[in-house]
Amino acid sequence: MSELAAADLDVRLEEHRRELTGYCYRMLGSAFEAEDAVQDTLVRAWRSIDKFEGRSSLRSWLYRIATNVCLDMLTAGNKRARPMDLTAPTPVANAQLNSRPEVTWLEPVPDGRVLPSIEDPAEAALARESVRLAFVAALQHLPPKQRAVLILREVLAWKAAEVAELLDTTVASVNSALQRARSTLADSDPKQTDPADPLDEEQQKLLDRYVAAFEGYDMTALTALLHEDATLSMPPYDLWLRGHDDIVGWMLGVGEVCRGSRLLPTVANGTPAFAHYHPDPEGGFTPWALMVIETSGGKVSGICSFLDTDRWFPLFNLPARLDKDGDPVRVG
Repeated sequence: MSELAAADLDVRLEEHRRELTGYCYRMLGSAFEAEDAVQDTLVRAWRSIDKFEGRSSLRSWLYRIATNVCLDMLTAGNKRARPMDLTAPTPVANAQLNSRPEVTWLEPVPDGRVLPSIEDPAEAALARESVRLAFVAALQHLPPKQRAVLILREVLAWKAAEVAELLDTTVASVNSALQRARSTLADSDPKQTDPADPLDEEQQKLLDRYVAAFEGYDMTALTALLHEDATLSMPPYDLWLRGHDDIVGWMLGVGEVCRGSRLLPTVANGTPAFAHYHPDPEGGFTPWALMVIETSGGKVSGICSFLDTDRWFPLFNLPARLDKDGDPVRVG
């Protein structure tokens, strides 16, 4: 292959990286594993480009490779989860912080790594909905091939015949797998959240009030913003809490260390999120959590604080610290 042809192939392959990452993320539930899977996919495609006969599009061929990579990665039977997928809610009086291994947890992902630019508002809303934490967690309940079928058919709008060709099976088998996948997904019932891109005026006001209440540690104001059955979870701990009383009880107990924190807005999994910075005794603020917020009906329905900031803050390109005024510290 000439240098010019190689450069052209590189460009053509890279054009598909983001959408492939979104597909692999939905399959695997891990931002880092998704990026590894896509890199493996592109390397395999590069090495076997001479075998690409052009009977399908380059995009379809890449999805075939990516699907096989993901299925290989899922053969160990591992599936990612949220704390609420593993245990019952814990009354705050009995709350204990039990950590589980990193491979247990569904991981957050920056929108920009998995959501391609889509002009159609309805299609864009579907794409965001399909990477929400609750939806991706529900996907993990499906056997791997059913998972692939549902994503390809329901999220990416592939035809049954196209999916059958990709999976080397029949249209009847694809339709049967899709029906079973839909049934399982309905049983898990991932809650809907309000569309959030762009935020409308009321949603922005809700988030502004949330920031003011959290940074001011005003539990009365915070309670007014929460649904009665709102949840709080904190991976890598399997503890999760439900309801006003237990969430506020936590915040005023063990969570009291978060008093005086600062929140910096970002986005994750198609929903609003905040980089949570903790007061540093030596001055300024240091990373504490990536806080993913879900809303419905004009109130906060879920708060998931991912505490492994060494992983999440670089992935989301977030400042390593804030100064005493809460502004990002510029390096250099």
